[in-house]
Amino acid sequence: MPGMENARLDRRDLFRTAGTAAIAWSAASYSRILGANDKVNLGLIGCGSRGSFVLSVFQKSEQVSVTAVCDVYAARVDEELAKAPRARGFADHRKLLEHKELDAVLIATPDHWHAGCAIDALNAGKDVYCEKPLTLKIEEGPKIVKAARVNNRICQVGMQQRSGSHYLQAKEEYFKTGKLGKITMARTWWHGNSFHLRKAPESLHQKPSNLDWARFLGPVKWRDYDPQQYYNFRAYLDFGGGQVTDLFTHWIDVVHMFMDQDNPISAVAAGGVYAYKDGRTAPDTINALLEYPAEWNATFEATLAPGITGAGVEMCGTEGKLFITRAMYEYRSHEKGAQPVVVKSEKDQTIEHVANFLDCIRTRKLPNGDVWIGHRSAQASHLANIAYVQKRRLKFNPDREEILPL
Repeated sequence: MPGMENARLDRRDLFRTAGTAAIAWSAASYSRILGANDKVNLGLIGCGSRGSFVLSVFQKSEQVSVTAVCDVYAARVDEELAKAPRARGFADHRKLLEHKELDAVLIATPDHWHAGCAIDALNAGKDVYCEKPLTLKIEEGPKIVKAARVNNRICQVGMQQRSGSHYLQAKEEYFKTGKLGKITMARTWWHGNSFHLRKAPESLHQKPSNLDWARFLGPVKWRDYDPQQYYNFRAYLDFGGGQVTDLFTHWIDVVHMFMDQDNPISAVAAGGVYAYKDGRTAPDTINALLEYPAEWNATFEATLAPGITGAGVEMCGTEGKLFITRAMYEYRSHEKGAQPVVVKSEKDQTIEHVANFLDCIRTRKLPNGDVWIGHRSAQASHLANIAYVQKRRLKFNPDREEILPL
């Protein structure tokens, strides 16, 4: 029909603009309108090691008051309450969200609870800081994006490199200027991450009476209590995506940030449980490759085998290459005789990322690790995991977000 050339609205545009219609009424849904001197009342959902650490970063800010903490294991709740005496403790995140003195929540549960907790919090009118990966399953992302946009909520995903000063500096100096030339490959790796080899302590060998195992399982099918599946959930695909979603999500997000592209069109992967036959279902060794329509690809490799360690991203271009980690970056021009340029990081990216979230709560600007960004980087990791599980090459339509038949 005449005049309909621009009528099609793809999913990306829909999610980015869905909040516009809600602006007129959404102010009424805020738990509070924060003044310049008001503190952000924060709740923690998931009091494990990562949740406890990130909460401690929030507590360093004078802008934050921790008013609620929640976990299925009461002992962990008690540990956090000892550090936040004004807070109330909960076993069910839905009860925490009913707490009147609450503006925002930090979600640091195992991955299988991320979508449910995030959507519930966003629908309750709370701003959300959710640890990565945003999702466990590829179909969960659009639902969380929609909840954030419809409720006009700030949703920051814990991919802290997005706020890292030296990552942002590298983008400005080498990617926006085109100094690397045509990028053909992004190499990423993360070896020897011992967190994926954790052993449950003796105190968990028998289920503690104050640990709600059924609540921990949540949407996952029933199985009897297993201390390893509880304590080392990242090693089990029912609860997490292994090294791919835990580690590659960080690095592919860096690549997406540098390239301003988040649209893989194919994925392949190979790996397995080669060394650690301890009941885990996530591979201890994995290689993955994503292809992008602008004619470049991204690779990831990881193994838990001892003797090989280290993590980083290397962007390979026709005019130079850039190697970057959380501690530094190094640029090397391909010009003969050119000396490398090395820049070290002097800041903690988690502190920078938390500061960005708190600023956005007040300004209502989209945060650096916005929910859409977190969705697309988790989606890329899910494609790699699906290719691994199904043992086939995937074709993907990134605009419609559909896996295609070969």
